[in-house]
Amino acid sequence: MKYKDYYKVLGVERGASDEEIKKAYRKLARKYHPDVSKEANAKEKFQEVSEAYETLRDKEKRAAYDNLGRFDAGEEFRPPPGWSRRFGEGEGGPQFEDFGNIDLSDLFESLGARMGGKKGFRRANIPIPGEDYAVTVRLALEEAYRGTEREFHIGGERVRARIPKGATDGQQLKLRGKGGPGANGGPPGDLLLQIVLEPHRVFRPSGHDIDLDLPLAPWEAALGAQVEIPTLDGKVKLTIPAGSQPGQKLRLAGRGLPKPGGGAGDLYAVLSVVVPASLTERERKLFEELKINSRFDPRGRFRGI
Repeated sequence: MKYKDYYKVLGVERGASDEEIKKAYRKLARKYHPDVSKEANAKEKFQEVSEAYETLRDKEKRAAYDNLGRFDAGEEFRPPPGWSRRFGEGEGGPQFEDFGNIDLSDLFESLGARMGGKKGFRRANIPIPGEDYAVTVRLALEEAYRGTEREFHIGGERVRARIPKGATDGQQLKLRGKGGPGANGGPPGDLLLQIVLEPHRVFRPSGHDIDLDLPLAPWEAALGAQVEIPTLDGKVKLTIPAGSQPGQKLRLAGRGLPKPGGGAGDLYAVLSVVVPASLTERERKLFEELKINSRFDPRGRFRGI
């Protein structure tokens, strides 16, 4: 008997999830279905893909297939001892004692019969799920904060989608059944919305959290202050502790993007100290007085080097 590598046929790893196997099958079935494919060997490839999927989609069949061991595709092999006893049809049915002229798919047809009269590999009549469509949805950060709606033209039809508040950059939203039509009674595909957040002039989103660069005057950082800062829900007062340092982050809990399960991310004010580009005469005298009287040495750690 020649070994068929069903995982290789579908282009997935042996540890692939059920969803990964289903996704790979959808893609290949659409490519090779005899009714739509222009490939020269479409019928044979479609049967091969269907055979692999019918085995790997079923937990018991997949476990039985994995128990056969690993071989190279096309390599001659014999199933392990006791395979026919475990997976034959039972009394009066074919037990496959001589595996020499049996195709690998026949073994799993037998397993399907043992599991309740399944018809094996239905091949050309197997339902094919419709194609998933993907569209990019670009949102302003304010739209992501409050939620919004978008309208798409998909396959000649208009589809209106509600974008829930709190959508994050890179997130994928799924509208079930809004993709391409299925074949042979298969379900329609899904519409996948790829969320992209437009750059904001003030805020930098990171998941549901938001960073805000907050410039401070030297005396605000040294003495402490209360400053007004913007958020996506209006301006708020923020207390700056005395002795605040550039790069320090101050957290405003719950001022980020809303989360699906409730609550919201946080807003982080990233502090920086800004020096005046030009000074009045009075300001210059005050800075000179500070220079003379201050014992602060910002380069003290260089001593002794």
